[in-house]
Amino acid sequence: MPDKILVTYASRAGSTVGVAEAIGQALAEGGAQVEVRPMTEVKDLSPYRAVIAGSAIQDNAWLPEALQFLRQHRTALAQKPFAAFMVCMTMSMKNEKAREAAADWMQPVRAIVPPVREGYFAGALDLSKIPSLRKRMMFAISVRLGVWSEGDHRDWDAIRTWAAELKPVLGV
Repeated sequence: MPDKILVTYASRAGSTVGVAEAIGQALAEGGAQVEVRPMTEVKDLSPYRAVIAGSAIQDNAWLPEALQFLRQHRTALAQKPFAAFMVCMTMSMKNEKAREAAADWMQPVRAIVPPVREGYFAGALDLSKIPSLRKRMMFAISVRLGVWSEGDHRDWDAIRTWAAELKPVLGV
C-alpha cells in the first residue's frame, strides 16, 4: 500500500492554497509523506493511501473543477480514506446561522464521495484579487455594510487542529 497522502485543492485567489499547505505541513510534522498539489495537476490517485480535497466556495458552491475532480476519481476516492474541506468568507461571519448553512455546500461532495471528515474554514478577502468587476463591487458593498471585512481570516490553529484530528483516520 502506498504511504503518501495527497492534499489537493481548487482555488481562485489563493486562500485555499494556503489552507491546503497548512494541512499538508501539519500532517508531515506527524511523520506522514505528503504531497500538496492543485487538482488540475492530479491525474492518478494510485500513489496515495489517502486523499484530502478542498475547494474555495464561489456562489455558494464548490468550484466546478473541484467537483469534476471528485467525479473523475470517484471510484478511487471511495476505496481510501477521503476528507474534504472548503474555504469561504461565510465562515468569517458573526452570523452563526449563515456559518451553519455553509455546511449545505458540502452536499454535492457527499453525494459523489462521502468524506470521513469535513473541514470548514474562513478565507482571506482582498478585493484587488477578485477578477470580476461585478463580484468585486458586490464584495465592496458587503464590506461597507459590515457583512465582511477585508483581510486574512484564516484560523491557522483551527486548520492545524483539524489536520491533527485526521491523523488517526488516515493511519498516520
